[in-house]
Amino acid sequence: MKTIVSIEGLKFRAHHGFYDEERKVGNDFSCDVFVELKSYDSIDDNIYDTVNYEDIYEIVKDEMNKTKKLIETVAYCIMTRIKELDNVTGARVKLSKYNPPLKGDVEKAVVELAF
Repeated sequence: MKTIVSIEGLKFRAHHGFYDEERKVGNDFSCDVFVELKSYDSIDDNIYDTVNYEDIYEIVKDEMNKTKKLIETVAYCIMTRIKELDNVTGARVKLSKYNPPLKGDVEKAVVELAF
């Protein structure tokens, strides 16, 4: 049996961006994280048989607070740490940056990583 646990719609104001102005002013971001677990077949209702949502949230929050030029780098750092969690056999991280500074009306730029 494959078990997927997700935490979606994490919202942050952060200072990631290639341009100095982006890093100074900041922008709105959202993140969705999906983790695949070792087969979940526990009936004892034990959190240690799954992944703790709080751990995922804290990883994303911590990495969002570390200013980077590229959202690809932020997503990579999130993914690297999620890979280290117990019971995780696969994951997907989707990081969105709203209103990127482009010469047009663009809702968001998105990076998605998976293993």
